[in-house]
Amino acid sequence: MAEAGFRFDGSDGSAEAYAPELYSPAAEATTLAHLDDVGPAELAFYEDHGWLLVRHVLEPGEIEEAVRGIDDLVAGRNRAFDGVYYENAARGQVEAAPSQRSTDHVRKLAWFVQHDARLNAIAEHPGILSVVSRLLKGVTPRLFQNMALLKPPSVGREKPWHQDHAYFNLPLATPVVGVWIALDEATVENGCMQVLDGGHKLGPVPHWKRRDWQICDTEILGRRSLACPLPAGGALFFDSLLPHGTPKNVSSARRRAVQFHYCPADAVKVGPEERLAVFGTEGKDVSC
Repeated sequence: MAEAGFRFDGSDGSAEAYAPELYSPAAEATTLAHLDDVGPAELAFYEDHGWLLVRHVLEPGEIEEAVRGIDDLVAGRNRAFDGVYYENAARGQVEAAPSQRSTDHVRKLAWFVQHDARLNAIAEHPGILSVVSRLLKGVTPRLFQNMALLKPPSVGREKPWHQDHAYFNLPLATPVVGVWIALDEATVENGCMQVLDGGHKLGPVPHWKRRDWQICDTEILGRRSLACPLPAGGALFFDSLLPHGTPKNVSSARRRAVQFHYCPADAVKVGPEERLAVFGTEGKDVSC
């Protein structure tokens, strides 16, 4: 339970050290310039590799509006919103001076689109939805998850390697497209996304509760990732079975992003038991 109503993301061990070799990219991912560049060849690339990286998705004005929306939610200007989660490294600071809350302390925001029209406009961006629909083989997409991932300077911690589908109570066969949009320049130093190219073809990988709900480090060590640096306004489109992670922010630069997940409009939910039967470790005779 967070003190004085404040939520802190992760356990007390969430800042646990990790092997630097977990984030030693072999190369940087290739990028497209614009959403209009996504054609049949790019859709085939996504099928084969599990991702597309687009440098220019949001205009400067849209980025500014999104940042203002996040700042307003963090500052508590919408009292109906309670989805702010702080970094454990900020424990003791934000409670002492709640009037000075800032994104320098926040790890993530969850379920915000219904609380801010500026952020909702990005989730409903026609160009983004057009690409998502094509990645979903032409079906109408439905937004079912939204987060802002802020990774503050110096204190923004790692998000260990994982598959997003391991978090979703959806049948394994349900296609899901994630869209991760940079609101600041995202670099290797400040914790840009890293992916295992083509790793979605591995299928579901058991996840463990270690530093987070994650793929075991031993499954990642020895594999070379691709780094996905982006300018502000760029986006990564990725399959929900694509293994990915972000190292801690070791720089003095902010790395704010918003993330949306879309599934077919007619997708049905399942219980957590069905999800854990696929991604959980219980009874699978495996170890980490």
